[in-house]
Amino acid sequence: MTAPLLIASGNAHKLEEFQALLPGLPLVGLSDYPDAPDVDETAPDFAGNAILKAQAAHAHSGLISLADDSGIAVDALGGQPGVRSARYAPGSDRDRLNALLAAMTAFPEPAQRTARFVCVIAIAGLPDGLALPAGLTRRDGCVLAHGEVVGTLTHAPRGEGGFGYDPIFAGPDGRTTAELSADEKHAISHRGRAARLIQPLLTTLFS
Repeated sequence: MTAPLLIASGNAHKLEEFQALLPGLPLVGLSDYPDAPDVDETAPDFAGNAILKAQAAHAHSGLISLADDSGIAVDALGGQPGVRSARYAPGSDRDRLNALLAAMTAFPEPAQRTARFVCVIAIAGLPDGLALPAGLTRRDGCVLAHGEVVGTLTHAPRGEGGFGYDPIFAGPDGRTTAELSADEKHAISHRGRAARLIQPLLTTLFS
């Protein structure tokens, strides 16, 4: 297949991560399609929002399009921010991070601060009749992959890497995602896990 795979995001960090997670694939981002329509992420779950974005990008570009919806789900907050992670508070990533820390002041103990990073990848525009590798599902004309990683929220940001909530999400070794190298993050992250599920299918299609 000679046409590229469109990563349906205007987030430069996400495009960079997918370039690292899907090496060898011809990727382009929405910055190459500046007239692409904005998508209202109105679905109640990560899969639904990923599907909305993938379908809109495919309809606009005609390319096979990959979108992900991801976020942090905090157990003490009933799974919030969840699908609202990128809209949890106005302003910057740091503003949203600080808002989440403020919401967690009533939960000081590590056992009360468990959380999950969740990612669902949706791909629209794939040829009909594809046999799916294990771990992939279909919904609303898209192929889906799900990745998740469990951790604990810290009380203050740590680390200079990553983005979003990475500086306050600590893994089993106690380091935050922002304290990991890029390779370490990709090896364990929710997006990395979902991307590895979808990679064999994409490699076959775009080889």
